[in-house]
Amino acid sequence: MENKYKTAQVAKMIGIHPNTVRLYEELGLIPKPRRLPNGYRVFTDFHIEQFKLARTALKIEVLQSGLRKEIINIIKLSAMGEFKKAIVCANKYINQIKIEQRNAEEAIEIAKKLLFSIEDEDNDIFFTRKQTADYLQVTIDTLRNWEMNGLLSVKRKQNGYRVYTKNDIQLLKIIRSLRCANYSLAAILRMINAISNNSEIDIREVINTPKTDEDIVTVCDKLLTSLCNAKANADSILSQLEVMQEKFNIKPTV
Repeated sequence: MENKYKTAQVAKMIGIHPNTVRLYEELGLIPKPRRLPNGYRVFTDFHIEQFKLARTALKIEVLQSGLRKEIINIIKLSAMGEFKKAIVCANKYINQIKIEQRNAEEAIEIAKKLLFSIEDEDNDIFFTRKQTADYLQVTIDTLRNWEMNGLLSVKRKQNGYRVYTKNDIQLLKIIRSLRCANYSLAAILRMINAISNNSEIDIREVINTPKTDEDIVTVCDKLLTSLCNAKANADSILSQLEVMQEKFNIKPTV
C-alpha cells in the first residue's frame, strides 16, 4: 500500500518549511499532489524522493554555460515522470561539467606559459586602447571593465591617452583566457596580486583559494573546487534518477 503524507509531514521529513513545499509545487519541481475534498494536499513516496532529488540538484550553484538552466530542466523532467529523458539530460550535464573543468585547467596552463613571456621591463611597443581591443578581439568596454576592477594599470602618454605595452598585452591575454574559462574578476585579481609579490607562486592554488578576509565569495571565485563539487553532485543526481526510474516508472500525478 502506498504511503500518504500531509504537507507538514513532508516538510518535517525533508527539513524545509511548509511554504517551501508549496513553492516547489508552484515551480514544477515536484508533481502536483492529489487534493482531498477539503483541499488538503496528499503526497506520496514519489514526492518524497523527488524532493530529495531537487534538494540535491539545487545544492551546488553552477551558473556558467547554461548549466543552472539544465539542472532545473532535469528536476522538472523527473517531476513529470520522464526519467529516461532526465537521465539523458543528466549525462549531458555531467559531460558539460567535464568540458568546463578541462577549460578551467587549460586556462591555468595558458596563464603559466604567458607569464614566462612577460619581461622584467616593458619594451617600447605601444598600442592604443582600440588597437589593443582589436588585437585581443575583445571590446573596448571589456578592457575598461578590467582596468576599473584593478586587473591592469595602464600607462598614459603626456597627452593623457592610454598606451599598452607588450607586457600589458601578455597580461591581458592571461586575463582573457581565464575569463573565457569563467574565472571571476576577484579570483584573477587575487592571482595577479600574488604574482606581483612572488613570481614563483602556484597559480592554480592561488586562483582557486579565496582569502579569509574576502567578504563575498562566489562559486567562480573558487571555480576548480566548485566544478569538482558540481561533478560529484551530478553523479549523485544520476544515481538517484536511476533508482527512481526503477521504483516509480509511472506517471506520478495521481
